[in-house]
Amino acid sequence: MTTLFPTYKRFDLSVKRTSGMTVEDTNGKTYIDFGAGIGVCGLGHRHPDVQEALENQLNQYWHVSNLYHNPIQESVANKLTRHSSGDQVFFCNSGTEANESAIKLARKATGNHKIISFEKSFHGRTYGAMAATGQEKIHTGFGPMPEGFHYVPFNDIDAVKEAVDHETAAVMMEVIQGEGGLNVADGEFVKEVERICREHNVLLIIDEVQTGIGRTGKAFAHQHYGISPDIITSAKALGNGIPVGAMIAGQSLKNVFGPGSHAATFGGNPLAMAAANAVLNHVFQDEFLQTVAEKGTYFLNQLAESIGKLPVVSSVRGKGLMIGIECHQDVSGMVGSLMEEGLLVLSAGPNVIRLLPPLIVSYKEIDTAVHMIEQVLSSEAVNQS
Repeated sequence: MTTLFPTYKRFDLSVKRTSGMTVEDTNGKTYIDFGAGIGVCGLGHRHPDVQEALENQLNQYWHVSNLYHNPIQESVANKLTRHSSGDQVFFCNSGTEANESAIKLARKATGNHKIISFEKSFHGRTYGAMAATGQEKIHTGFGPMPEGFHYVPFNDIDAVKEAVDHETAAVMMEVIQGEGGLNVADGEFVKEVERICREHNVLLIIDEVQTGIGRTGKAFAHQHYGISPDIITSAKALGNGIPVGAMIAGQSLKNVFGPGSHAATFGGNPLAMAAANAVLNHVFQDEFLQTVAEKGTYFLNQLAESIGKLPVVSSVRGKGLMIGIECHQDVSGMVGSLMEEGLLVLSAGPNVIRLLPPLIVSYKEIDTAVHMIEQVLSSEAVNQS
């Protein structure tokens, strides 16, 4: 009998140890991990560079107040700003906290309260981030949401134009909706959203919690679209399993959060910063990002060729190593069947199999995963006939 709140519908898998691309359960069975802790372990499990950085930091200091200087925070912030359109960073502990910070910053900077976000979006589970999430199921049972949040259909520029007004503080967007079903934003739509924001002096917030830190073959996914957001949020893969979040913002917003306006006791924790520093040293290399892009293209092509015409499959889509297989039915059984075969994958909504392998995945491991997916989905198609 568990003493944990039943907030997760857990699989019958108890983890014993992990390494690289592999998860081993307490029965000795091994799995190839194409979920990466929901996009967290971008460099795989227990990457030696990250582990060494953590061990070194453990022997120096674990925590000091943010009232004192922590030099490693400056190192990580510098890497994040050098590889983004931002100029300063606020560190916190999760993607939800990063998005809460972004909402607060936008409202304080503009003096306006309205935040426009998108249907099927996901921004977190605290009240502000939950209110920004355009999914009713996330809101259900928690009473009235904070006011000022307005949802419009994804990839519908006319709806954005109609929604933006003199009370709008920001438009908040994922360029690939992860939890909402691996929905990829149209290029012209993203550029037009940025133009509308500039025209109306509205801030543009890009949520890169799942899409950032190399996942799509760029440092941040919005860079595929050639835009410069005012605010970027990051977490998940930033610490490769050590909890950390970051909000990155432009120079014009630097003085909006002065002393006492916003804080996080554990934000920028030295251990989290050590992990993030090692991650960024590895991921933010042009050659590494290029390999991610190439492996992502290969993976998409192999999936399209092997399963694209199966009657159970509606579409295969994504960018880099963030891929969704939309099916004509609920995919929970297929996710379970793949786990039985030794492949860990995720879902995104009821009908999409979500694939987020560590960025270090090999072509051989991609081929193995494609073969397993083809077998399970082909079997499902036969069962449905």
